[in-house]
Amino acid sequence: MDAAAVIETENLTKLYGHQTAVDRLTLTVGEGEIFGFLGPNGAGKTTTLLMLLGLTEPTAGRVRVMGLDPARDPIRVKSRVGYLQENMGFYADLDARQMLRFVAELNGIAGRQAEERIAAALEAVGLAEEGRKKIAAFSRGMRQRLGIAELLIKDARLAFLDEPTLGLDPDATVRIMEMIMGLARERGMTIVLSSHQLNQVQKICDRVGIMIKGRMVAQGPMDQLAREKFGVGPEEFSLEEVYMKYFLEA
Repeated sequence: MDAAAVIETENLTKLYGHQTAVDRLTLTVGEGEIFGFLGPNGAGKTTTLLMLLGLTEPTAGRVRVMGLDPARDPIRVKSRVGYLQENMGFYADLDARQMLRFVAELNGIAGRQAEERIAAALEAVGLAEEGRKKIAAFSRGMRQRLGIAELLIKDARLAFLDEPTLGLDPDATVRIMEMIMGLARERGMTIVLSSHQLNQVQKICDRVGIMIKGRMVAQGPMDQLAREKFGVGPEEFSLEEVYMKYFLEA
C-alpha cells in the first residue's frame, strides 16, 4: 500500500450477517485532493466512513488512514480527522467561542494557543463578529461555517463532509463551497465530500467515486468517467448524466 496516500483501502469488505454492506472496496485518496463520494442511500458510503474512522471493524481487507489502521488506532486517527455531518451536533446554549474552546480542550489545545486558533478560525469562516452569539440563534449556514471552524481548530489533515450545503440558500451554498475549496487548495487538507448535489460536486472535486450496492462501480476524474460511458468529455455530459448511466447499469 502507498504510504503517501491519505486514505487507502484494499479489498475492504463489511458483512452484516449474510448481507454485504461494502464489497471489496479498493480506493486511494491523495493529500490535498477533493474526492466526491457518490451513491444512493444504502449504497455503503456510511459503512465505509465508519470503517475509515475506526467506528466499526472490517470483515476483510485492509485500510489505512494517514498510514494508520483505524481499527487498531482509532484515537490517533480521530485526532487528525474532521467530520462535518449533515446536522452538526452543537451545544445550543453555548456561544461560538465557548463551543470552539470545548473542541480545543478535547484535542489537547489550551491557553494562548487555543485562543489564537479560535480567533483565527472564526475570522477564516466569517464569524468573527458572531463569537459571543449563542449557537441556538445561528442559521443553518452559520452552523455549517462553525463546523468548518472546528476543522481548523484541530488542524485536521483529512475531513469527511456529509451534505455540507443541504438546505442552504444560494449565497450560503456558494460561501460554503468556496471554504471547502480553500481548505484543500490553501491549507492542503484532504476532503471527502458526500453529496447528492451533483452539480456542486462536479465544480470542485478532483475525482469522484460512485458506489452502488456496496461496490465502487467507478472512480476517477470527471472527464475519464464521461469518456468511459459516452465516449466524450464532460463538456457534453453533466456529472448527473454520467452518474445515472452507471446507476442504471449497476
